[in-house]
Amino acid sequence: MSYQTVPGPVEGPLADNERLKRESNFLRGTIAQDLQDPLTGGFNGDNFQLIRFHGMYQQDDRDIRAERAQQKLEPLHNVMLRARMPGGIITPAQWLGIDAFARDHTLYGSIRLTTRQTFQFHGVLKPKIKLMHQTLNQYGMDSIATAGDVNRNVLCTSNPVESELHAEAYEWAKAISEHLLPKTRAYAEIWLDGAKLGPDEEPILGSNYLPRKFKTTVVIPPHNDIDVHANDLNFVAIAEDGKLIGFNVLVGGGLAMTHGEKGTYPRKADDFGFIPKEHTLAVAAAVVTTQRDWGNRVDRKNAKTKYTLERVGVEAFKAEVQKRAGVTFADSRPYEFTSRGDRFGWVEGIDGKRHLTLFIENGRILDFPGKPIKTGLAEIAKVHQGDFRMTANQNLIIAGVPPEQQAQIQALAEQYGLLAPVSRQRENSMACVALPTCPLAMAEAERFLPAFVTRIEALLAKHGVPDDSLIFRVTGCPNGCGRAMLAEVGLVGKAPGRYNLYLGGNLAGTRIPRLYRENITEQAIHDELDGLIGQWVAGRDSHEGFGDFVIRAGIVRPVVDSARDFHD
Repeated sequence: MSYQTVPGPVEGPLADNERLKRESNFLRGTIAQDLQDPLTGGFNGDNFQLIRFHGMYQQDDRDIRAERAQQKLEPLHNVMLRARMPGGIITPAQWLGIDAFARDHTLYGSIRLTTRQTFQFHGVLKPKIKLMHQTLNQYGMDSIATAGDVNRNVLCTSNPVESELHAEAYEWAKAISEHLLPKTRAYAEIWLDGAKLGPDEEPILGSNYLPRKFKTTVVIPPHNDIDVHANDLNFVAIAEDGKLIGFNVLVGGGLAMTHGEKGTYPRKADDFGFIPKEHTLAVAAAVVTTQRDWGNRVDRKNAKTKYTLERVGVEAFKAEVQKRAGVTFADSRPYEFTSRGDRFGWVEGIDGKRHLTLFIENGRILDFPGKPIKTGLAEIAKVHQGDFRMTANQNLIIAGVPPEQQAQIQALAEQYGLLAPVSRQRENSMACVALPTCPLAMAEAERFLPAFVTRIEALLAKHGVPDDSLIFRVTGCPNGCGRAMLAEVGLVGKAPGRYNLYLGGNLAGTRIPRLYRENITEQAIHDELDGLIGQWVAGRDSHEGFGDFVIRAGIVRPVVDSARDFHD
């Protein structure tokens, strides 16, 4: 892809989403009127898209879609809501509030922890939508800007051990989230019956908002538990003597692509350099406004920040950010990522408090036969004196437990099956929701993963390494929600029961994998992995990860520059 001589917006007829945003009256549309329409359980016209800016997606249960059509009924329309929880921290009182709402007012009764370090409700019918937002507001939460063409939920490393550093990084995550939020009063007016308070202005996002979704993180090395290269903007915390002094700023990561479109690809973020922490909000706004003004509003498939950097050039984008922020990036400070998974079990922070990380397969919190984890977490929330921390790997930390309460929390966790032993392989596997609720899913992911992980466990045992693991991730479509494009073994749904198999990511999450086999069945994937794991065990260097081995052995070539070699 050639660079543009003069940086700026792409010329041409605008995508229809640009009309939609321009005519939305600052994201109001006719959502309020639609709520009163009893003829459909869904939203009409532009409102189908506009509710995303309020944190919701319209969905239906695809498992029963055909049956309802035979009965001459419309699909069972409902919404999925994603909450805004910067850094993933939620109080016990808030947890009990969302637990009760999920139990009493959703079709599935579950809470879903997501890769965006927050929770989702699935299966909320139209008559309950306003109650849902008012319930969130009652407990000090909202879902503003967790979807749509805006900056979404800001992630932060879940690091309860280095308590003071994490606390400061978390405060920056919250501040960035607030600074980049839409300023329109549409959310409060529609869902909370708020009064209109004068004209709307959007000084950062603009009246047409961003060209495409935008994702931001704060990460504390050496833990890359939020996968920086999956995000548009990342602040890598740099500390001296345990105190935060500033951030290295990484821009232009993203994992989504489109099957068959070689102009789309996953991409790693570029390192712009170091800034003192007092410039954080100015730089965040400068990156967002540069993408706002230069991003592609003609072709949504090329509208993300990663494509803007490829089109105008990294140095031109960086220079514009420096100009707008009034800062000059210094040379990046050294850092290293050595892990990105969660640390399970009990750890003790430097403040003496204890923290218990629980494995939640696929992030699905529900009472399962013999494992009532939703009830168990509610019982813990009734006595817990600290907070809960949702991780970007779909797990949950019971954080800030005083030493004298550790035994009580341990006993409750054991009683409700929250400490059931799992393999390292299962801990390092992840999937998006996919079927039956996601309208974009081409294949199973969440429902596929548990049984297939069991098959991988059997392969590892067969080859004599039952305690080893691969970073394994599955997404039902190429939009990237399960972050398969940063896995050692990534599956991307292509059709029912068929996936593209990608190999060659690494343990640190700093390398994009490459397509190895296309459009193959579950059994074919199993057979490929059988041979590959055998080769890895026989030929690896000491402690060499699977992804590094397949690159060194020439099984796949490394992706060095995604725009130029990802599709080679």
